[in-house]
Amino acid sequence: MRTLIIFTLLAVLVMIATCYESHESMESHEYLNPFINRRRANGFMQADTRLEGISQERLRERIKAPYERQREICEDYYPCELYAFRHGYAAAYKHYFGRRRTK
Repeated sequence: MRTLIIFTLLAVLVMIATCYESHESMESHEYLNPFINRRRANGFMQADTRLEGISQERLRERIKAPYERQREICEDYYPCELYAFRHGYAAAYKHYFGRRRTK
C-alpha cells in the first residue's frame, strides 16, 4: 500500500512537471490566433522549383515560338532543309514559304 501511494505521488509530480504551462508560452501571438494569413505564409513556404520547371516545360511544348514552327515546317520539306544548310532556316523558310499568304 505504501508503494502505491509513493507511485501515485510520483506520477502526480511528473504530470504537474510536464503539463505546466509557463507564462512564456502565453506571450506568443500564436496562442490567441494560431493561423496566419496567406501573404505571411508565402514568405517562408517556397514552392517546389522542380514541379514549376516541369510545368513550364509542358507549356513550352504546347506554345512554340514562330521561328521554331517555321524551322519544323522547313525540316519537313527536303528542298527547304537543303537550302537551310547553306543559308539558314530563316532564309530558307522565307524562300520556300514566305510568298504564301493565308486568308
